Amino acid sequence: MPAKTGKQYVERLKRAKSSVYIHGEKVDDVTVHPAFRNVIRSMAALYDRQYEKPEKMLYRSPTTGQPVGMTFIQPTTIEELIARREATQEWARLSAGMMGRSPDYLNAEVMAMGVANDLFAEDDPMFAENAKNYYEYARENDISLTHTLIHPQMNRAKALHEQKDADVPLHLVERRKDGIIVSGIRLLATQGGITDEILVFPSTVKKSTSSEDPYALAFAIPNNTPGVKFICREAFDYGRSAWDHPLAARFEEGDAIVSFENVFVPWERVFVCGNSSICNRTFRETNAVIHMSHQVVAKNIVKTEFLLGVTLCLIEAIGIGEFQHVKDKGTEIMLVLETMKSHLYRAEHNAKRDRWGTMTPDFAALDAARNWYPRIYPRLSEIIRILGASGLMAIPTEADFHNEEIGDIVRRAMQGATVDGYERVQLFRLAWDLTMSAFGARQTHYEYYFFGDPVRMGMAYFDGYEKEPYKQFVREFLCTAKSVFIPSDSKS
Repeated sequence: MPAKTGKQYVERLKRAKSSVYIHGEKVDDVTVHPAFRNVIRSMAALYDRQYEKPEKMLYRSPTTGQPVGMTFIQPTTIEELIARREATQEWARLSAGMMGRSPDYLNAEVMAMGVANDLFAEDDPMFAENAKNYYEYARENDISLTHTLIHPQMNRAKALHEQKDADVPLHLVERRKDGIIVSGIRLLATQGGITDEILVFPSTVKKSTSSEDPYALAFAIPNNTPGVKFICREAFDYGRSAWDHPLAARFEEGDAIVSFENVFVPWERVFVCGNSSICNRTFRETNAVIHMSHQVVAKNIVKTEFLLGVTLCLIEAIGIGEFQHVKDKGTEIMLVLETMKSHLYRAEHNAKRDRWGTMTPDFAALDAARNWYPRIYPRLSEIIRILGASGLMAIPTEADFHNEEIGDIVRRAMQGATVDGYERVQLFRLAWDLTMSAFGARQTHYEYYFFGDPVRMGMAYFDGYEKEPYKQFVREFLCTAKSVFIPSDSKS
């Protein structure tokens, strides 16, 4: 079937009736539940955009000729790589970059692993074929995915098999002729319960040993598979208007604990089964991490553009644009934006075809960007809070403006240099929701840990960085300095 519409996305969720729990209750229909309905509308808008701009968002399936999502494409030229990125940014602009798990993120992963599937064949050729077939299935049916990568924290000082209750982390229970049985808990499924399927892979930031083979699993199953439960955290969409909560009321993706209770996974949906070595190498050796990073950097550029826009509007609204420290803080955000754009440009224009024929971005540029942005994003949020100051605390609601007794008072009290009180508060509520509300705080936390612990990632980056040329540069310089040294007491 061709790429789906927003209506089809919603209808699938209604039919699925996945086991989703929030606030201590089981959800009968996520599409109408207050915690999910607004973000589902936003997700539907992404799929509708595919048909509103088909020249940018769709391409012809290589197997059926049907129009399918551009974000699933296996790029074979730099032009196709850029076209995929432009589709990603088209989607990102609809949410101002606030939806960290829009469908394109995992579409890139499924593509990379489906094409570069021979790694999975190390265990059994069947697994490579499964990865290939799943990519085609996901692309042709426009499957939306959530995923889980990490186990519950429990006792971080011990390995999984050393835990007091070693059956809590998701693990292999039984191999059967027709598939496997798995049980346990996984974190952290963003958009859990509002997608078609769930992709389970282990995190590779921390490498596993063979002693953890029972936990080394990779598979994909429908969200409504018997035994799968999504236990969602408290919703940050409080049912308020998009005026009062301009971001949370539209883009609150939600995060979930996922419980697998003796869940059956057919063999055709399994990619890795009990092999830590393959799991450890999957993201890097299939180049999935590169294509996922390409999507993330593209999304983060849009997000930074939005932060800069909010900052500039805030500065103008209250007339602080001529202060030295204000300009300096605005410059910080501009420098981040231009640096991220430079990383992206280098990544795309230095791209090379890998051995599977996929045009693959320069990972050195993307790796630097994905390590740097989590460290700098909290500062971007801080800048908006500093510039907004007390104005981010004194923010009436829209209802206050319509109250007969206080409406005029609020409008006069909240006026700015270039905007009236109503417009200024609307802008400041956006800045507040971006940085200080529960939604905004989650955005900062989420970006900081987007690819994992940034300190551990930094250690991996340091260890993998090619250091020898720079040390050799210094050694040669020192040797040169010795050869030209002239003693101070020498005579001319």
